[in-house]
Amino acid sequence: MKKTYLDIIDPIHDFVRVNNSELEIIDTPIFQRLRRIKQLSGAHLIYPGAQHTRFEHSLGVMHITSMACQSLLEKSIIPLDEIQNLRFAGLLHDIGHGPFSHLFEEVLQKNRKISHEDLGRNIIQKTEIGDLISKNGFNKKSIANLAFSNSKHQFMNEIISGALSADMMDYLLRDGYFTGAEHAKIDHKRLTYSLDVYKNKLALDKSALVNFETMLISRYQMFKAVYFHKTVRAGEVMLLKAMSLAEDELGFSSLDLDEFLKLSDESVLSKLLNLPESNSDLKTSKKIATNYLNRNLFKCVFERMVTSSQGFSNKMIGELENKIAKKSKIDSNEIHLDTSTTNSIPMTPSKKESKSVILITRKNKIIAEEFPISKIPLVSTISGKMNILRVYTQQNNRKKVEIAAKSILSEIE
Repeated sequence: MKKTYLDIIDPIHDFVRVNNSELEIIDTPIFQRLRRIKQLSGAHLIYPGAQHTRFEHSLGVMHITSMACQSLLEKSIIPLDEIQNLRFAGLLHDIGHGPFSHLFEEVLQKNRKISHEDLGRNIIQKTEIGDLISKNGFNKKSIANLAFSNSKHQFMNEIISGALSADMMDYLLRDGYFTGAEHAKIDHKRLTYSLDVYKNKLALDKSALVNFETMLISRYQMFKAVYFHKTVRAGEVMLLKAMSLAEDELGFSSLDLDEFLKLSDESVLSKLLNLPESNSDLKTSKKIATNYLNRNLFKCVFERMVTSSQGFSNKMIGELENKIAKKSKIDSNEIHLDTSTTNSIPMTPSKKESKSVILITRKNKIIAEEFPISKIPLVSTISGKMNILRVYTQQNNRKKVEIAAKSILSEIE
């Protein structure tokens, strides 16, 4: 009898089992390109083990999605024939990411207002991946809707993306493992086995509330220790600046889908390193890319937590950079103001901060309680936005920019 599945060895989940229809997708050049897109952009310059990619994360999300589905199937909540759709959605939820993931997306958002979700939807519906889905008897539009939070079944969206999502569980476990950070210790098995559904929303067995609390705190700590680490952000600021300065020459935002799918972290870095030095922007971009390659990173000279939830517009950032430049008598092109912002509590699939979790008690009857996340011990202390304001510059400008930045930015709240 022909084997209908393959077990892939994975350091997080031991084995990830994929069936033949999934393997056909995984073996496409479009999906294989995810091997060449690091999960954490330039974090490997600070955490040398962080070489993992969107490829293995996607397999992990499919695996945890399957665990969640099995739990809901055993509770007679989800039909058996929906599980494969959700597995496809978990597998393909990151298929639209470009080089350096969210950094490349920032360039696209600035110039075309297009997200990795938009690109992912097009990839699922307009490429060979969609053809393979259809060939195997599944609806590619429905799978795209599930992958990018547009299903009419809210709880299915929440399995892929949200405060109880397979995506968050895998990236916390995987990022913690490969960076060596000790903050991402979560019990994803207890969480997935405790999932339930109430009024079309994903819910959790009340006994697993402490595990949910641990995951939220772990996520917060990972943002502070890894994702928003000042030196990790230094590398990311450099990549973003280099790509932005080279946009007119390289046209990242105007690429068609086929051209986009040829890009990888290494190919974009190579393009930046081989730029012609025909104007000041291209010279600067090439210099920044070269310094990034050699780990000659920008230096952080100012840092503070900002309580304002308003954020900083590009116009405001530019004005502040110019003020610091004028006061320090350093060229404004050598001053880089970075605002790292995220919601301390995970977003819902509709991009709003999660306000509550539905807790279920199953005894003689089902009792459901909508429990405010703000009432969870410890979690209440981290609710709101995490805003970190930093100023970066070259080593030789460090002292002058530090003095100017402190003078101008210390009063910002």
